[in-house]
Amino acid sequence: MTDQELVPLPSREARQWAMFCHYSSFFWFLAPMIGNVIGPLVVWQLKKDMDPFVDQQGKEALNFQLTFSILMMICGVLAWILIGFPLMVLVSVVALVLVVIAGIRANEGKPYRYPFCWRIVK
Repeated sequence: MTDQELVPLPSREARQWAMFCHYSSFFWFLAPMIGNVIGPLVVWQLKKDMDPFVDQQGKEALNFQLTFSILMMICGVLAWILIGFPLMVLVSVVALVLVVIAGIRANEGKPYRYPFCWRIVK
């Protein structure tokens, strides 16, 4: 048996809330440039005491969205020399794919760590 087989899966409810922590970043479509941070922050703050899995995934989602926001601001500055626009598209597509993967993994009860993420919230 591997160590991963010995760890029990989080409850169904905990897995769903962990998934919501990741998918709440799509609030960005309603409130651009801040909704992607506010969504995971609110879900994480409301449900972090429910289960350690939700706490861990909420922090991970929040950290990734903070990193994404910083990258988008850098792309905005680089837009003055025109390279920022294609970079914005690239960063957005990568972020979208990673958030979908993270939500699926969280719903399966598997912890997900985003690559290229600055972990500000500990």
